[in-house]
Amino acid sequence: MIQPDFPVIDAHQHFWDLQRNYHPWLCDEPSIAFRYGDYSAIRKSYLPDDYAADARGLRIVKSVHVEAEWNPQDPVGETHWLEQLSGAHGLPTACVAQTWLDRDDADTLIAAQAARPLVRGIRHKPRAAASPRDAQRGALGSMDDPRWRRGFALLETHGLSFDLQTPWWHFDAAIELAQDFPGITIILNHTGLPADRSARGLAGWRAAMQTLAQCANVSVKISGLGQPGRSWTLESNGPIIRDTIAIFGVDRCMFASNYPVDKLCAPLQTIFAGFHAAVSERPHAEQSKLFHDNALRIYRL
Repeated sequence: MIQPDFPVIDAHQHFWDLQRNYHPWLCDEPSIAFRYGDYSAIRKSYLPDDYAADARGLRIVKSVHVEAEWNPQDPVGETHWLEQLSGAHGLPTACVAQTWLDRDDADTLIAAQAARPLVRGIRHKPRAAASPRDAQRGALGSMDDPRWRRGFALLETHGLSFDLQTPWWHFDAAIELAQDFPGITIILNHTGLPADRSARGLAGWRAAMQTLAQCANVSVKISGLGQPGRSWTLESNGPIIRDTIAIFGVDRCMFASNYPVDKLCAPLQTIFAGFHAAVSERPHAEQSKLFHDNALRIYRL
């Protein structure tokens, strides 16, 4: 497959140094339940030189680091560490920082994160059910939780966006959140997590995406499309890529690697070549939006 022939912004990637810093999910035993299954292969340091080696052959000019579940006792510590990396290596260009929105000190932490030059937004994964049949509204730590929402409201005061990682069966709560806070840009992570590729699962995902896309302040990152024990292929992921763009429109979609997490699924070149092949019939200007221009605008790079 042919790679993009224009500059690329990777809108979702991670670095970690497990010799220096504490990431509970990467450092602790036993390992957690993970949507890609066994993730032991990525439980080692991943730094800009590793990323550069994985990205060889791609024209990645900027990147957005998304919080990597660093020690929640010191969330601003990750941001300071990323500033050091960026100064030494040129990447990441910006970051989406960690702050738990329902903590008592959320206001202090959000202000501290917003003051850092790399920070563009916040991510805090709201509480979620494991399947559609288990989904319910109003749980503590969910998007309905008044404490969580109070923290979320502070983002607008500081001009921050929000990266939302939640499965599609919680989009009813996400829609209310987007409607109640139209001044906050919400960026849906990992294509809404269409893990169930059955006809019924994809129909549910597609209907939820169509409803969420009606909120003008929501964009989406097309990433995280791997499946446990299966190769990343255009045949399996192309329809999801094309459906997402058709639903949200070319101006609200961004391609992203989710590396090194998606290293569990495929080489980075395979993922980006697959993205490119899925949109190869679109005009060059639209391809550039998906790979570069939209991330530049949405993340204010």
